[in-house]
Order: sequence, then structure tokens, then C-alpha cells
Amino acid sequence: MRVHNFSAGPAVLPEEVLKNIQENLVDYKGFGLSVMEMSHRSAEYDEIIVGAKTRMKKIMGLGDDYEVLFLQGGASTQFLMIPLNFCPDDKTANYIDTGTWATKALKEAAKIGKKMHIVASSKDKNYTYIPKNWELAENPAYLHITTNNTIRGTEWKTDPVVPEGTFLFADMSSDILSKPMNFEKYDIIYGGAQKNIGPAGATFVIIRKSIIEKINPNLASMLDYNTHISKGSMFNTPPAFSIYVIGEVLKWVEEKGGLEVREKFNIEKANYLYNIFDNSDYYRGTVVKEDRSLMNIPFRLPSEELEKKFIAEAKAKGMIGLKGHRSVGGCRASVYNSLPMKAVQDLAQFMINFEKKN
Repeated sequence: MRVHNFSAGPAVLPEEVLKNIQENLVDYKGFGLSVMEMSHRSAEYDEIIVGAKTRMKKIMGLGDDYEVLFLQGGASTQFLMIPLNFCPDDKTANYIDTGTWATKALKEAAKIGKKMHIVASSKDKNYTYIPKNWELAENPAYLHITTNNTIRGTEWKTDPVVPEGTFLFADMSSDILSKPMNFEKYDIIYGGAQKNIGPAGATFVIIRKSIIEKINPNLASMLDYNTHISKGSMFNTPPAFSIYVIGEVLKWVEEKGGLEVREKFNIEKANYLYNIFDNSDYYRGTVVKEDRSLMNIPFRLPSEELEKKFIAEAKAKGMIGLKGHRSVGGCRASVYNSLPMKAVQDLAQFMINFEKKN
């Protein structure tokens, strides 16, 4: 029996996708070998990776002016690659600090000596909101945001506007493909796949082709976007099996109706829990209502002792991954694209019953 997996990542995958992968695990489509054994240079694998790239752009409504890369190193490596590639010495990298991962991204720019400006921050209120007002530094190279904050549970509801000639970059690790967005406003979209579109091991990078000419010259090969673009994500052996699973999840998203259906489904799931917070003095959400995430829902109980009991009893009933991040404590339910509605319904009922008993 499968558990209800509320983990922030690696996260739940669609059960029907897992079963399809299981059927093809030993002998992929009659080729006589597993994708895990397949040469990434083969025609069979080329069909897999090209299919995943094509489907991702189609779902996002992006055309040939964008390149899709599947790399390694997680979003954390992109924190370094972005300022290396796109912040020349005479310009300033701009960041909006909305929590742990946004903070880590801006620190990487500072570590390598780039001129770096924190445009706005919600640190003053423990990252419980998204800043609404900011001003870029003079001569900006780019603005970087984290669209959904996995640990703190805040989410951007509108796209920021930047001046012409300033690039807009976004870490979308934990809300990619969870709703329709104006993806064409962004020059780079990147993230780890393990939260919303696949397993751990692969990092997606979607880059507008017209900005490639702005890449800083003479970078180390593995840290230069040109390297990976020119080799079609094949400069080194890619995370082949992870990319295959991503492709299967993307097929599932498409077959289930695309991003409009995902958004409706995700709003309905999130509201099961937010409605409990709004009608209870027992459970307390930690984010201002207007900035609540559809993907990651942190909350507190009246005491840490009750939180420990809540997490333990939920696990005993087959609901796992509800412990909050170690840096903030409390509880957190991650309700990504692939989490079934029944999982949230069961959690909501458990929360109601737990409050009555405790």
C-alpha cells in the first residue's frame, strides 16, 4: 500500500507514471535493455531527451526562441552559473530575498566577487510575505527571484517587471508547471526536477536564445551555458534515467489537460488545508493570505510537543513528510502536482480529528 507523501522533495510522482516505468524498466519498448543501460548517444535515447525538451516547451507555450537543457548539480549550481555567465564586471546582479533558497542564490554571486544588490527582502517578518516594492541598482545585469519558497511557503502571484535590457531570471524548482504563467517574461527559468516534474538527479534550465550572446567569455567549460547548449545537454553524460522519467511526467501533465487543469486541481487541494487554518484557533498558517503557496503549506500547532505528536500519529496512518524544515520547525504539507486529492482530503480529516482529541 502506498503512503500519502507530503515530502518537499524528492516528492510524490504520479502512480500511473511509476507503473508505466515499471513495465518498461527491464526492457524499454522492446529494445532489450533498460533506459538505465542505454547509451545516451543512441537514437533510442535521443528520442527520449528530444521528446522531453519538446514537450516541456509545448506545455509552457514557448517557441523555438528558447532552449531547454537538462543538467546536473541541482538549482544550487545554477546559483553560481547565472552570475558567472550573465553579470559582467561593470554591471550589478539584483536579487529579491524571499527565504532560504533565494538567500543562497544571492550569496553565490557575492562569493565570486560580483557586484550584488538586494533589491528587497521579507526577512524583517521571517519571510512570511512577498515584497511588493523595490528598486533596481544602477546598471543592472538582471533581476533574480525565487517564484515559490519551499521552506517558508510563499509564492509570487504576479511576474515582476524589469526595464528593457535587464534580464529576468527565476528559480522555479517547486512550482514549475503547477499553473499557467507568462513564461515568456523570463530569460532563464531553472530548478531541480525532484519536486514537481520528476525524480532527483536532473536540473532543468530554460534559456532564451537571444541572451546567449551576452554570456561572459572564457568560463570553465562545465560552468558555461554555451557548452551545454552547443552539445544539446550532452557535453558530459546526462542524468539519463531522470530525464526519461521527466518526459513521462510531462506526458502525464499533457494528457491530464495541461496547466489550466493543474492549477484548478492545485487550488482545490491547497484550500482543503487553508480553510482549516482560517476556521481554527488550533492550527496556524505562517504566511500572509495573499502570498500563500499552492505547493508548500507550513503550519504550526499550539506547542512543539503537539507538533511532534501530530507528525508521529500522521505517519502511523500513512501520511509522511509532514515535519517542517529543520531551519524553521513546525509542520509542512507539500501538495505538488502529482499528489492525489485523496491524500489532502485524508490529511484534512486527520487534522480535524486530531484537534478534537488534543
